[in-house]
Amino acid sequence: MAAESAAFTPLTLPVLPLDDEVVLPGMVVPLDLSDAEVRAAVEAAQAAARSEPGKPRVLLVPRIDGTHAATGVLGTVEQVGRLADGDPGALIRGRGRVRIGAGTTGPGAALWVEGTRVDETVPDPLPGQVAELVKEYKALATAWLRKRGAWQVVDRVQAIDDVSALADNSGYSPFLSTEQKVELLETTDPVARLKLATQQLRDHLAEQDVAETIAKDVQEGVDKQQREFLLRRQLEAVRKELREINGEQEGEESDDYRARVEAADLPEKVREAALKEVDKLERSSDQSPEGSWIRTWLDTVLEMPWNERTEDAYDIRGAQSVLDAEHAGLEDVKERITEYLAVRKRRGDRGLGVVGGRRGGAVLALVGPPGVGKTSLGESVAHAMGRKFVRVALGGVRDEAEIRGHRRTYVGALPGRIVRAIKEAGSMNPVVLLDEIDKVGSDFRGDPAAALLEVLDPAQNHTFRDHYLEVELDLSDVVFLATANVLEAIPEALLDRMELVRLDGYTEDEKVVIARDHLLPRQLERAGLDAAEVTVDEGALRKLAGEYTREAGVRTLERSIARLLRKVAAQHELGERELPFTVTDADLRGLIGRPHHVPESAQDPAERRTAVPGVATGLAVTGAGGDVLYVEASLADPETGAAGLTLTGQLGDVMKESAQIALSFLRSHGAELELPVGDLKDRGAHIHFPAGAVPKDGPSAGVTMTTALASLLSGRLVRTDVAMTGEVSLTGRVLPIGGVKQKLLAAHRAGITTVIIPKRNEPDLDDVPAQVLDKLDVHAVTDVRQVLELALAPATNGARPEVPVAA
Repeated sequence: MAAESAAFTPLTLPVLPLDDEVVLPGMVVPLDLSDAEVRAAVEAAQAAARSEPGKPRVLLVPRIDGTHAATGVLGTVEQVGRLADGDPGALIRGRGRVRIGAGTTGPGAALWVEGTRVDETVPDPLPGQVAELVKEYKALATAWLRKRGAWQVVDRVQAIDDVSALADNSGYSPFLSTEQKVELLETTDPVARLKLATQQLRDHLAEQDVAETIAKDVQEGVDKQQREFLLRRQLEAVRKELREINGEQEGEESDDYRARVEAADLPEKVREAALKEVDKLERSSDQSPEGSWIRTWLDTVLEMPWNERTEDAYDIRGAQSVLDAEHAGLEDVKERITEYLAVRKRRGDRGLGVVGGRRGGAVLALVGPPGVGKTSLGESVAHAMGRKFVRVALGGVRDEAEIRGHRRTYVGALPGRIVRAIKEAGSMNPVVLLDEIDKVGSDFRGDPAAALLEVLDPAQNHTFRDHYLEVELDLSDVVFLATANVLEAIPEALLDRMELVRLDGYTEDEKVVIARDHLLPRQLERAGLDAAEVTVDEGALRKLAGEYTREAGVRTLERSIARLLRKVAAQHELGERELPFTVTDADLRGLIGRPHHVPESAQDPAERRTAVPGVATGLAVTGAGGDVLYVEASLADPETGAAGLTLTGQLGDVMKESAQIALSFLRSHGAELELPVGDLKDRGAHIHFPAGAVPKDGPSAGVTMTTALASLLSGRLVRTDVAMTGEVSLTGRVLPIGGVKQKLLAAHRAGITTVIIPKRNEPDLDDVPAQVLDKLDVHAVTDVRQVLELALAPATNGARPEVPVAA
């Protein structure tokens, strides 16, 4: 591209200002002479032309917001006459760019300035890139002109070969703003100006394509609405004709809803709300989406059993018999249901069924490990009371609207789960089981547990208001049963509204009864067998419960029975076994393999975990019930190990503190206990809890860790048949803990015969089944010295065995 060069030809010209308008070289424009400044400039040019050859010349300068541009256009006055509207005007042609200099004097009233003509020549022939640019601009201009139908202009643009003239031709474009035209005017390089004009034209075409697409979509939408409106009008006319033929009256649908509401047995406030919605339905058009919302709401309200109630079966003995027949054990729950029915019966006999608008509903929280029958207990309660039963699964619910319902304005709005449960039951006083209430979560959609506060509050739930129904719903006669595995996961405010009933697991005898009376008949049916073909004796059931499974509930036991029966059925079909067949405990190993949980006391003495000093047996409570926990301790080599305490097994802060307390107690009272405490000062102690992937926390392992360390230092073994639980203090006091019943049941399942508990937990033994207490020797202690006396076996020949050393 040739460098820009200017021909310094001095010019003295009158200024013709153009307000918000730009004229580029090559353009021919008419100007109105009724404007004083325009007329003064043209007259001054005519006066100057009388003494010079050629046409009158003016300087066309854009003026934006009162400011003149630095570059103008030399224009010649081609003709002076009248415009189309009759006003005086002049036809002016742009000739070339002029750089404006200083002002000067001249004839007439116009402003005269000195200027310099700009040379805009481009080398010939054109370079390849410039030629491509010219070709692109012509193609874009042709496309735009064809859309406007300007075919004659297309030929004129195609005939322009000069780069400068082609760029200035875009001054005719109506879509360019004044600022864009000024930018074109002030760009003196022809090639740069053509690039700018090409980009402006390209942007405009892109905007035009988007605008055309939007206009097309809008037009299609309007056409569709018009077509739909026409079709609906035609459909309405057809329906009207059909109604006239059949003798029906107009507005029958809304009249039908009105008749249904008036005929329904609704509470007064609900009837008023429903009739208001019917009025809205009558006023709404068929096209309004509100009509479908109202119809759905009315259908939901009319389907609710507002005045439907089942009569409670006040046969207290009969209800107790039903509970006993369907569930073995669980005496606390069955007693609570019996008490509830007895109180309801007496209130009804004395006319106290409804007091202050509220009835005597109940809210029970059944908390216990998995598989103990919490969920199935709900059905048994409903059966015993003669009520309908509905189960509401809350596990994983994170949206508050699942409880309280959605607002009706939302698409797909539904009532909450409580309202749907009442509707499903068809009764206002069902038994509603809120299953897995401890698994309720919360996120940005709200906290469902907070919404349950009103539902489960007997003082508030007689006026429960669902967001979808927006009418009061009486839940005071509903019996709510909530189930949970972990008590700590239930919010405190919610737990305060419920009566807590703990289900701590079954004893081995109860498991045998449950397996015999409930699990075995059910699995026989599922395996395609009957009681006459396969019999499982009590010894086999007891071994299944004691050695093949170790759990608080009976789910794994039921799976073991199912596996056993499937094996027998398969062997019969293969011709390997004749029926009828009685399964004994001796047959179990051949049918389903070896036992998985052999009691520690039944193992060879050399293979037991407590066969070496430094291992003690503790008791713990998990989400699956009670469990036996082994604590191992060792001392590091004095030459390689650093002094201090090392803890492993994924322990919580409370358990770590208990280990520190145990170590501190032995260091300060070791001499009194005749223990070599010097080992604790010079050698590092290591305490490990096996099953390191399972998080553990709590203070109840304090006495167990103290016993393990004392065993390690004294070289005396911990008795195999002893398990212990309790918190220890720095002075050696044994402090109370929780979960005594679950821990004693776990000890019984593991074959432990002697259990050490804190003295202050002695009242908790009342909750432990009598058959378990009969098989356990329970010692209630107050001091850790008593624990060591009971748990540590006497030293052999008065010599202390070798202390285990950590690697």
